[in-house]
Amino acid sequence: MKDPEAPDGLDVPTLQRRLADFAAARNWAPYHTPKNLVSALSVEASELVEIFQWLTPEESARVMSDPDTAHRVTDEVADVLAYLLQLCEVLDIDPLAALDAKIVRNERRFPAPEGP
Repeated sequence: MKDPEAPDGLDVPTLQRRLADFAAARNWAPYHTPKNLVSALSVEASELVEIFQWLTPEESARVMSDPDTAHRVTDEVADVLAYLLQLCEVLDIDPLAALDAKIVRNERRFPAPEGP
């Protein structure tokens, strides 16, 4: 679900630069070590899990239909992505290339069954 107010043309490097600039302006960059970023990523992922923790599979499929819960889910997804992008920046990982390579490996590891 795309935010109607989000600007077009967003890309990973632009978002990473904005995150780095935000941290630098607050003198947070020294704290953005790989260890700290991974810890923060884990915490934010856990906060996302917490929203779904006691939902039934059916309730979890409808989670975005409640505006308050949808807002919480969206915010936690943004937090997880922000820390992941910051970690990739610090470790010099291209997240899209990493994902593409992983998909290729998984396609080889888990080939689709052939026809009926």
